[in-house]
Parts: sequence; structure tokens; C-alpha cells
Amino acid sequence: MVGRSSFGDRKGVRIAVVGDGGTGKSTLIAAMASESFPDSVPPVLPPTRLPHNLYPDSVPITLIDTPSSLEKQGARNEELKIADAVVVTYACDEPVTFDRLGTYWLIELQRLEVKAPVVVVGCKMDLRDEDQVVSLESLTSYLMQQFREIVTCVECSAATLYQVPEVFYFAQKAVLHPVGPLFDYERHAFTDRCVRALRRIFVLCDNDMDGALNDEELNEFQVKCFNEGLQPTEVARVKALVEQNVPEGVNSLGLTFPGFTYVHNIFLKKGRTETFWAVLRKFGYDNDLKLRDDFLPVPSKQASDQSVELTSEAVEFLNGIFRLLDTDKDRSLRPSEVDKLFNTAPESPWNDAPYKDAAEKTDMGYIPLNGFLSQWALMTLLDPPHSLANLVYIGYSGNPASALRLTRKRSVDRKKQKTERSVFQCYVFGSKNAGKSALLHSLLGRPFSSNYTPTKVEQYAANVVELIGGTKKTLILCEIPEDGVLKLLSNQDCLAACDVAVFVYDSSDEYSWKKSRDLLEKVVRHGELTGYRVPCLLIAAKDDLNPYPRAVIDSVKELGIEAPIHVSMKSGDSSNVYNKIVNAAEHPHLSIPETEIARKRKQNQQLLHHSLIFALVGAVVTVVGLKVSRARSVKKNFSA
Repeated sequence: MVGRSSFGDRKGVRIAVVGDGGTGKSTLIAAMASESFPDSVPPVLPPTRLPHNLYPDSVPITLIDTPSSLEKQGARNEELKIADAVVVTYACDEPVTFDRLGTYWLIELQRLEVKAPVVVVGCKMDLRDEDQVVSLESLTSYLMQQFREIVTCVECSAATLYQVPEVFYFAQKAVLHPVGPLFDYERHAFTDRCVRALRRIFVLCDNDMDGALNDEELNEFQVKCFNEGLQPTEVARVKALVEQNVPEGVNSLGLTFPGFTYVHNIFLKKGRTETFWAVLRKFGYDNDLKLRDDFLPVPSKQASDQSVELTSEAVEFLNGIFRLLDTDKDRSLRPSEVDKLFNTAPESPWNDAPYKDAAEKTDMGYIPLNGFLSQWALMTLLDPPHSLANLVYIGYSGNPASALRLTRKRSVDRKKQKTERSVFQCYVFGSKNAGKSALLHSLLGRPFSSNYTPTKVEQYAANVVELIGGTKKTLILCEIPEDGVLKLLSNQDCLAACDVAVFVYDSSDEYSWKKSRDLLEKVVRHGELTGYRVPCLLIAAKDDLNPYPRAVIDSVKELGIEAPIHVSMKSGDSSNVYNKIVNAAEHPHLSIPETEIARKRKQNQQLLHHSLIFALVGAVVTVVGLKVSRARSVKKNFSA
């Protein structure tokens, strides 16, 4: 199961060569470029470009010679930071230069935070005293354990050209076909991402979904990856090898997943990382073991006030996935079932913010269908490429371009006085301890808690809201911390993604109301200046406490906004607030308040408009009068 590998679209490999002075850096480069031992070389060679067809991958290599002196350390460091790989040299006939690798050079690379793979090279092999010969493995094993960035060690001789080409082949290979993403040397096992990628590939190749690759499926895998099939005898030989070493790797149906991973482990043990990567890249993976961008045709926004949603085809697929995973038919997914869903993805996308705890869960911590779909809607709104990638990871077999759709601009929705969106994002503003978090928790069906924890970063809550007539929309609430409002408004397009803004205040607290009104005026003013005007609602929270009614109604009238919606999450009285928020989003031209400055500007514009009309009418009357006067004059002259 071998073949020519693929390395993606890399344009070239840049290899920096460093080491103590006199260890043979420049001579090594010159010998490689000329395929001969040079009589003399300058202290530092200019960048040397090797032919692109020198190695099988046909990727151009540029060799960068570096100075060893402290005076030119800055220039050397800059080269190291942009290098794709680093060759560190020592002289085989000078043991002190080898000691300097661990006491200076490799430590210096770590200090500079160089992430490139390192190849340790012993030069002047022909000059080493034969009485001091030791095996390279015993010489370098401790060094490789201490510095994990070392991918290989090799000795060479520029004078005899012995293993000179191998030096730069290993360096190029470490860049194009890296071992690090595949194997964890501390655990002596595949990395978790590598196992997940192999599992996805295995599932995709298991056409009959019986948990094993039969001979036909193995042959299709071989043809897809390497453009050549397997003979029946080769298939039998592979399965026999697997069964001998991993008994559970083969069953009566074919090669199981443990057997599939064992075959790829053989590639690593034999140093055939290019074969391993040929498989991964054929299935769309980059060097981070994530799907490449060219595998993810995400629709591109043409304006900031557009958003991305799942198509009905993608939602139907997710409904089917939910039913498939819900093996106990309890209409919810256990954490283990969600983990199983994403065991073919690089990691579970919902374990961290902003997705963790952003969807509805049962008392047992299980996620129901509405919570499941809302979580996907939230991920699609916030990070469309990430959402599409995870759809593909979990087995979406349709055209990826048909999974996401671009919505119409919100400004167009306001002009047309309607929207076709199915997902609405609502920004939740308010003072500290006003009841913002309680509003989010109630949307997720969580019980009220009197324990107050200040919100320091944006928090999300997403759930399905069923409207009158049975129509369902997904509502996403984004809580904006009071201390984060100024930072938010410093972004001119911050309201572009907002369908509705709600302003929560503690109905028993005068300061809370004044703060919310202040925030409302700031947001409204920002919308007027940027053109992203949004419907706004007031929410009077904690309605179970003694209200503070003074000046509220008058302020509401001044802003031209509807009366506050009174809620008490403690007593379970939400006043149908989520339906009202969705209703405001569905009518994007209504519930848009105006500041006094905007009203005066509109009045002045109207006055100017009326003045222009009067002036135009007056001008028309004047012109008509002149024409009539001229006509009478002509008629009079003609009669005379």
C-alpha cells in the first residue's frame, strides 16, 4: 500500500543552516549546490536555490547560510524566525562543537521560539579519528530526548559528498511530511488528532458501514490515494501481517479500524511519512490535521450586515444524525453520544467558549433536539468555516457548498419591511446585576438562581422559539457586559450583525434604569451614525420587587420606543418576551428609536424639503406668468 505522495500547494522550502564557525556550514551548502567539494568558500554564502526536481516532491529549496559571529547575531536570528527548517551543524573531528549543540544552539532556537523542525548534522566525517568512532544513535539519543524539535540526525562529508544530499532531503521531508502532528513521542502513540483523522477516513471508506474494510473497499482506498490498485495477493499479505501483530485488526468482514491504524503505524516506523501524508492530504487535511480551506466553500459576505445560516438540506442532515445517535430514543443526547458524534473531528467544538453551556440541556445534562440544532445555528452564525468543517467531519456527504446560505443584507430587510432569516441575533445590554444573565438562562430553560456572578466576557444563549402558527425561529442572545460596551461600540460595524437590541434594567433600581437608558442612547446614536439602526426593546426585570416607575414612561415616549416588557424570572413570569424579541426581528423597520439630534435633523430635512418644494412651485408660477405675459404681448403686437 504505497505510492507517490502529495504535499499540498507549498511554493518552496527555506532551510537555514547554523552552527559554530568552522564546522563546515558554508562548505556543506557549496558542495550540495555544485555536487563537488569546493576549493574555497566565502565566510557566508548568499542564498542558494536548489533545482526543484532534485527530490521526488519537486519543491524548490532555498539554503540560507548564516554567520556565526555575535556581531551579526541579529541578522541570523531574523533568518531563523522565517525558516521552514533548520540545519544545525557540528564538526565530527571536534567534539566540543557537538557539546555546543545542547549548551547553546538548541537552547538559542528555543529562546527565539523557532517552531521549525531541526536536523542535526555532523560535518567533516572524513576527518574524524577512527579511534573515536561511536554510533550516531548513542551519541544523539539523549539530545533528541531533551530537544523534541530534532527530527533526525545525520553525518556527512562534503569532501567525499557522502550523505550530503540526504541532509537537505531530511530537512525538506520534515517540512513537507512532518512527524510531529502524527506521533506523540512522550506517549509513544499517534496523536489524538491523528487518530481522529484516520477514523474519519476509515468511516468514509467503509461504504457498507459494517465496521470493516473488505477487499473491494481496501482496493478503492488504494486507488483513491495512490492511483493504483492492489492485487488480491497484496491484500492477503497486508491482512496476514496485521493479524499476526494485531489480532483484533482483522475479522471475517475485513480490516478493522485497529488494523487500519496499524498499517499507518508501519509507514511511520519505516520512515515513510510521505506515504502517510499522501493519504491524509487526499482526504483534505493540512499540516494541522484540519480540513484545508479549498475543501470548505464558505459563502463570502458582501456586506457586514449579512450573516450565514444552515440550509434546509444541512438541517435535515443534522436531524438524521440526531436520530441515529439517539439509540435509547429518549429524544436527547448524552455527553458520551455527543463525543461519539465528533470523534472524527480534530476535537469537539462545543467543549469551550462561546459554545459551552450556550444551548438547552435537560436536568441530567443531556442535549435535546432543539438545543442540538441551536448549537449548530450558533456556530454557523459566529464561525461559518468552523461549522462547515465540522459538518464534513461528522459525515455530511452532500456538496459542501449546499450546506450554508448567505442571508440578505439587514439594511435591505428594513427597506422591504420583512426578513427571510430563520436565525436572529439579539444583543442584551444593561447595567450590572440588572438581570441580563437570568434572561439568557431562562431562554435555555434553566432554573432561576439568586447567586450573582458578574459577566466579564460576552456570553451566548441559543434556542428555538415557536411562534403562533407553529413557525420556528432560532433566537441567539448575546450578553454584552456593562464594562464591554465602549469596546464594542469602538467597532463601527458592531451593530451590523445585530437583529434586535434589548436593554434590561432592574425595575426596582433607579440607577439601573438610568444606566440602561444611557446605554440605549449610546447604541441608538451609534446606529444613526453608522447606518446600522436596529429595533430596540426595553425589559423591566425583577418585576417581583417594588417598581421604580417615575420618569420611565416619559423617557420611553421621548425615544419613540414601546413600553417596557415586565418580566420576573424568579417567579417564572417571562411575559412571552422571547416571542416579542423574535417579532421585533421579523419587523426590522419597526421599534427603531430616535435620538433628539436625529429628530431635529429629520425636522430640518423635512423643512428644507418643504422649502424647496415651495421655491420650486414659486419658480414654476413665475415662469408660467412670464410665458403668459409674453404671449399676451405678442398677441397685442400682432393685432396692432
